[in-house]
Amino acid sequence: MHPIRQHARILTAALVGTTVEFYDFYIFGTAAALVFGPAFFPKASAMAQGLLTFMTLGIAFVARPIGAVAFGHFGDRLGRKSTLVGSLLLMGTSTLLIAFLPSYATTERWGVGWLAPALLCLLRFGQGFGLGGEWGGAALLAVEYAPPGWEARFGSAPQFGAPIGFLAANGLFLVLGLMLPPADFMAWGWRVPFLFSALLVGVGLWVRLKVAETPAFRAALERGHTARVPIAPLLTHWWRPLLLGNLGVVACFAIFYLSTTFALAQGAGALGYGRTLFLSVQLCANLFLALGILVAAIGSDRIGPARVLARGMVLTVLVGAGFGSGLASGSLVLVFVTLAVALFAMGLCYGPLGGWLPTLFPVELRYSGISVAFSAGGIIGGALVPMAATAMAGGGHTAWVGLLMSAAGLLSLIGVVAARPAGAAG
Repeated sequence: MHPIRQHARILTAALVGTTVEFYDFYIFGTAAALVFGPAFFPKASAMAQGLLTFMTLGIAFVARPIGAVAFGHFGDRLGRKSTLVGSLLLMGTSTLLIAFLPSYATTERWGVGWLAPALLCLLRFGQGFGLGGEWGGAALLAVEYAPPGWEARFGSAPQFGAPIGFLAANGLFLVLGLMLPPADFMAWGWRVPFLFSALLVGVGLWVRLKVAETPAFRAALERGHTARVPIAPLLTHWWRPLLLGNLGVVACFAIFYLSTTFALAQGAGALGYGRTLFLSVQLCANLFLALGILVAAIGSDRIGPARVLARGMVLTVLVGAGFGSGLASGSLVLVFVTLAVALFAMGLCYGPLGGWLPTLFPVELRYSGISVAFSAGGIIGGALVPMAATAMAGGGHTAWVGLLMSAAGLLSLIGVVAARPAGAAG
């Protein structure tokens, strides 16, 4: 039997969770770009609203490493399956509750206007905390079940959750934008995607509860090779691969948030394209992300994930040189080409991570190692880069934004080139 058909349930369990993960993050990012400024920070200027919403977006990236340590501990002590169920529940519950948040105007009538943005920040923290344990566990679930020679292709399964989640999230926002008058969308329509997340979480839990623990972790348990506190040896003996793994993921976060949330905020705002039109452009460009992941997955099992990653990061540096000017060109065709090429580069930088990061750590520390490395990289690429880009655009320097992408690509290239596989990995 073909390996993919044989392990279809495992791959589905890995894919469903990260689809929910990225759907949740996409709808938050899209709502942040379109709604959260006037809904939760109405008394600030337009530029300040943009910065405040991106700071709210960035809270999750502070929470992710904390969640990575917590869920990584249980993932390396108790197993991949049960930990993945817990991370999905926390992330899904936090997302669902955002649908019921009162706006600033509502809490101001109660005499506690600050409560609305505070609750938004709290639930955003919950999203990030749950996500800290999600991607690493999903990647391990796939990789540790992979037959020899298929590790990178299996490890890419969770990455396809990114374009699928993006299509679901932005597609739903696009439909709502077409069906609802702007006033209704701003008043309550934006809450519908958050409500819909409950259905996706239910499907994800149903699939994950039906899979067994991975063979690699079962073998480690039988040998007694589990750490009592995994983060301790990780920080004392495996800090170098942890740091290099962290650098290695910065580029994919930077490309994603510059090409999606930041680009949408600019396209529907200062650049004047309109929300519906720009969402349509992004949906089409997203197909190139899926193509990049597919190319990277196949190539990684042939020449190795590190080589594919390095090529993707070189492309990122080159794409970044023209990203800002392409976005601000005034030509919708050129905007589409810019986003499509950038997201294809992201696919090359993102697709091999599931096959590359686990090789840096021994099996008993893998969950903690790849979760912390992946999450910490998000602080730079997913939180600091969009905030810096927003400040640059607000100062009239949109054409310079791509330099941030190039810098992220260079950082990740250094991490990948300098990293070496762990002798105990496998």
